[in-house]
Amino acid sequence: MTEYKDMLQKQRDYFRTGETKNVAFRLRQLQRMEAWIKENEEDIMEALKQDLHKSPFEAYATEIGIVKEEIRYTLKHLRRWARPKRVPTPVTQFPSRSCIYPEPYGVVLIMSPWNYPFQLTIAPLVGAICAGNCAVVKPSAYSAATSALIGRMLRELFPEKYVSVIEGGRKENEALLNERFDYIFFTGSVNVGRYVMEKASAHLTPVSLELGGKSPCIVDETADISLAARRIVWGKFLNCGQTCVAPDYIFVHKSVKDKLLKQMAKQIRKMYGNDPCRNEEYPKMINRKHFDRVLGLIRDARVVCGGGSRQETLQIEPTILDQVTWEHPVMQEEIFGPVLPVMTFYDLQEVVAQVSARPRPLALYLFTRKKEREAYVLKHVSYGGGCINDTVVHLATSHMPFGGVGDSGMGGYHGKDSFDTFTHRKSIMKKSCLIDIPVRYAPFKKKLDLLKKIQ
Repeated sequence: MTEYKDMLQKQRDYFRTGETKNVAFRLRQLQRMEAWIKENEEDIMEALKQDLHKSPFEAYATEIGIVKEEIRYTLKHLRRWARPKRVPTPVTQFPSRSCIYPEPYGVVLIMSPWNYPFQLTIAPLVGAICAGNCAVVKPSAYSAATSALIGRMLRELFPEKYVSVIEGGRKENEALLNERFDYIFFTGSVNVGRYVMEKASAHLTPVSLELGGKSPCIVDETADISLAARRIVWGKFLNCGQTCVAPDYIFVHKSVKDKLLKQMAKQIRKMYGNDPCRNEEYPKMINRKHFDRVLGLIRDARVVCGGGSRQETLQIEPTILDQVTWEHPVMQEEIFGPVLPVMTFYDLQEVVAQVSARPRPLALYLFTRKKEREAYVLKHVSYGGGCINDTVVHLATSHMPFGGVGDSGMGGYHGKDSFDTFTHRKSIMKKSCLIDIPVRYAPFKKKLDLLKKIQ
């Protein structure tokens, strides 16, 4: 679209002025963003309520609070991150000095999903701004209320030549991906991630892909079962199961399976009541399409808890399935809803072999009291990140990167890793003009032995 080309040209022109590279400028933009969020918390919560029926507590804990912490952490550390870093120089290059200069990519595209529409839009934007880039932000059309709020927020905070927001759906996504960007940051499904990477390849544009997958939760016979049940139920049914790092399925040791099922059912009743679909604090599915899709995964399955739904509010009860195998429909795709299949195991090595034979997941959770089992799983299974004896919380920190591996994504962000993601590290060696050692220059006769000694 012509207007997109004009918009991007304005951003490139503005980027070339160098204003966004000024660290003091970056800090001011983040401070203004923090102030806007604080002043408009009620509006953000209301938008999330409209889109996903999130309670104020869940909206703040999983969206607003995480973004505010990211901004605070970045404000504290940005000056140090942005400084050139002196690094050692090989003796063969004496006399000289070597430095790495962090510099922004330029104009970046941030495409965000609908499940955590505020957090997963603004947290990457914090990284893009702190690194000194201009940005085009494309929130999801599915979360229409939050998308509109983000549009209002960014238009009030920033001129279009610096940060632009494009609302809309597939047509707008397609048009944006046909343009050339200096970096693309995408959060969403695996299939769309492949398409984004394909479109980026036309311009050799680097990408970060924050995707998903079937994240396993392993519970062995030594685990604290009541605690495991509480933490699994919380992590799985948060946001009505629409969380990329939610436990997608459980592998539980045969000897404690019945106890775990009983405890999870107890925790569901305790957290959401006997009729979760009428609980004002229980979220809903994003739309009818996903509501119908998830209900389809329950059909013909052995439901041991939940299974009910309320079509008028697009809510599905927290549901646990038993006697599940890899052949069941619920195990053929990422669930992304409040349905938790349970499979049994007898030997941990068997679980590791089965998980490792499938696409690498975004997260893995292990409940155990045995350190040697922790070590075994960490050594033998590749996945994006995870927890020992908890779920989901590993992403709620600015001190560790969050991201996937293989089919679950590439690249990471949060804290310093957000700055690094949106930054090119320019390597510079400065040589002295006082001395010029002649070894490297032709003719090379009789110089090889000397070279071997010093290199």
